[in-house]
Amino acid sequence: MEDPLPRLRALCLAMPEATEKVSHGSPTWFVRKVFVTYVGERQDSRPGFWCAAPPGVQEEMVAEDPARFYRPPYVGHRGWLGVHLDVAVDWDEVAEIVEEAYRTVAPKRLLAELDARGNRGRSPRV
Repeated sequence: MEDPLPRLRALCLAMPEATEKVSHGSPTWFVRKVFVTYVGERQDSRPGFWCAAPPGVQEEMVAEDPARFYRPPYVGHRGWLGVHLDVAVDWDEVAEIVEEAYRTVAPKRLLAELDARGNRGRSPRV
């Protein structure tokens, strides 16, 4: 299996003013607040990531495809979504999920910048 971290990193860092820091031992992407954290294979978890999600999205996606999506520990109660990356990965869908996570936490000024770039929040979940 190809290491998914470089592709995930590129998607996250493509967002306006996104930064990467190591948090709790994992690459984590911020725009003032955390919007995505890579969980890799730490703590006996499968490769994947946790991300911010709008209300109701976590429940919908987990119900739709529990082999790919899950409620992550620690942040799942706040609606965050867990995404496994050791299954057939639809990178277009992952890009939409990352963008929606960014939109969930980014300030309005940066959302306007993202929209001006031509990225329009194509997520079918919202």
